Order: sequence, then structure tokens, then C-alpha cells
Amino acid sequence: RLSGTIDSVHILPFYPYSSDDGFSVIDYEQVDPELGNWQDIVDFSQDFKIAADAVFNHISSQSQWFQECLKNNPQYEKYFIDVPPGTDLSSVTRPRSLPLLSPYTSENGMEKHYWTTFSADQLDLNFANYEVLLKTIEILFFYASKGITTVRLDAIAFLWKEIGTTCLHLRKTHEIIKIYRLLLEEYIPDMILLTETNVPHLENISYFGNNDEAQMVYQFPLPPLTAHAVMTGNAKYLTRWASSLEEPDSENTFFNFLASHDG
Repeated sequence: RLSGTIDSVHILPFYPYSSDDGFSVIDYEQVDPELGNWQDIVDFSQDFKIAADAVFNHISSQSQWFQECLKNNPQYEKYFIDVPPGTDLSSVTRPRSLPLLSPYTSENGMEKHYWTTFSADQLDLNFANYEVLLKTIEILFFYASKGITTVRLDAIAFLWKEIGTTCLHLRKTHEIIKIYRLLLEEYIPDMILLTETNVPHLENISYFGNNDEAQMVYQFPLPPLTAHAVMTGNAKYLTRWASSLEEPDSENTFFNFLASHDG
């Protein structure tokens, strides 16, 4: 009924998941059968531009990748980051108050402590392993084949890990986004990258890069300032903030929104 009235639909994670309202993905390449199938996504794309999430910072503990890791499959053991207990991780920026490391016992009885930025059910992926990077590139191309035209890079600021740093906005995180952008521009130029980085403004717009990273970044101050203007009947703070913004390059734009799944 809305075809021709709105042109884009963002479908929140529709993959099988184990927690976090869909953001603990079990399989990036499957649609939750309770919701539908890939043909439904393809059909949507006939009438709308489709945005979907690439939750690449972490994957569910119930995923095949992590289950193979627990079976001591040498290929998948390198997909995750195990850190000896007692390692000084005090400099790491924490988005949640949960433990950064979570213990798991493999089939051979050995306990390891894995990096889990968001929860024990969400195992961070090891992008220092080039196979992980290649796999995520394959997934981006797969999404494009299903009619997805905008990819929201969830929690992307935490992607690269270096002990002794904040593990936030690291140079190699930006380099990975540049690789995504370079390959997509070459082969799928219509696909747009949208980075989700709920951080101060200058850090947020750093993900534009030099027109070689994301085409869009979230405009996170807009929703609360708009709500404040409506609730107080005073738009002074909203307009002061808006007038302070520098217009992005013509290749880039802000993703303006008034509400999200984050509140």
C-alpha cells in the first residue's frame, strides 16, 4: 500500500538469532523461517530500496562458526579472539557493563576466555584473520544479490582489537570499511554503506573518511534535540545545533532519523 509513497524500507535483522532482539545472529545468510524467506526480501526490493544490517562485529554463540570453534576445528578457532585471564584490558572502551571476556569450554575440556564486547552470547569476530574479512565481503555481495541496496554496519567502531588501546575507531577498522567501499564501488556501485557509530560528532563523521568509507553516517543528536524542542516548545537548542553543522561533501550525507530500535 505504501509503494510510491515511501521509497525505502529498513528491515531490522531478519536472520535467525539467539538474543539481543536480533543482533546476535546465528546465520548471516538465512532468513528466520518464522518471518519468511529470501524470496520475500527479493519481492520487497521490487517496490522499495531495501536496507539491512550487517552485524559483523560479533556473531551468536549458537552459530555454526562458534560451535565449530568449540569443536577445536582449527579453521574456526581463528575466527574468534581468546585472551588469557588477567590480561590488562582496562583501556578498552566499554559500551555495556557486562564482562568483556566470557568463558567457554571446548569439546576437549579446555576453557578459554573469548572477547565479547556486548554479551556472553555475542562473540566478537577476529578480523586479524583475513578469512573473516573475506567471508564478510562474500556476505555483502550475497546481500546485494538479494536486492539489498543499503547496508547498516552495526557496532562497526569496535571491529578491530588491539590490546593496550581503546579498541574504538582504530585505523584498521577504517581500513576495512575502505576495502568494503572500494570493492562495492567497483562491482556494486549502487550499494550504500551506513555506519552506526553512536559517538561524539567529530568521531562520528570520521567514518565518511575522505569520501572512501561510508556514504552515510547516523545523525544521532537529532532525535533527542527534536524531542526536547517538542516537549518544551522551545527549538532554540535544536536550531543552534543544526546551524553549527558543516554540510558534508556531495558524495556523503547524514542519515537523519527520529527514532530507532536503540530508543
